[in-house]
Amino acid sequence: MTGQDLIDFARITDLQGFGPTLMAEKLEEIKDIRFSKETVRKMMIEVGGWKSKLKKKVEPHYACARRNHRGVLVEIDGSEHVWLEERGTKASLLVFVDDATSQILAAELFPEESFFSYGNLCQRYFRENGLPQAFNSDRFSVFRVNRRDNLRYEPVTQFQRVLSALGIELICANSSQAKGRVERVNQTLQDRLIKEMRLLGFNDYKNGQSIYSRR
Repeated sequence: MTGQDLIDFARITDLQGFGPTLMAEKLEEIKDIRFSKETVRKMMIEVGGWKSKLKKKVEPHYACARRNHRGVLVEIDGSEHVWLEERGTKASLLVFVDDATSQILAAELFPEESFFSYGNLCQRYFRENGLPQAFNSDRFSVFRVNRRDNLRYEPVTQFQRVLSALGIELICANSSQAKGRVERVNQTLQDRLIKEMRLLGFNDYKNGQSIYSRR
């Protein structure tokens, strides 16, 4: 197979925009042709189907120590994106990621990131997996009241009240690095999930929601 054969394969199978890693996976899955991702990358660069990316200078940060057991601490986050590309509007993918293993524990698409969407996903997660000891989130208004207006007491959100009643600690991270596992999963999903739903022919979020919840 030449580089041009690879580009033709991408056009015929609607794989335009796929990076070398995902392209190598699809070659093996669809055509039963096995190339390393580095070989595919070189082939794509040769015919102008991929541009070599310059490595960005990454500021060092210290990762938080992982918990010892699965399901003890769960990082949660919402990612608003145009998941169906030109076939739909924006939606929010809520994702629960295990701190100990970086495994996706739950994920579902909703029209928006809200108390009710998190509540619906939490109910299903608790029924299937039990209660975690703690959730790690950002400081989005569902999780934390950010405007204090010189109040003498600590205001709480509906989400905080529910977790408190269930005995679940809520840790609101001060930075994206403090919940870096779910942040990295979101970046991967914004690349891969979009393309997988395109290949599977999903044209509405109801279908996209159901297929992802089974993974």
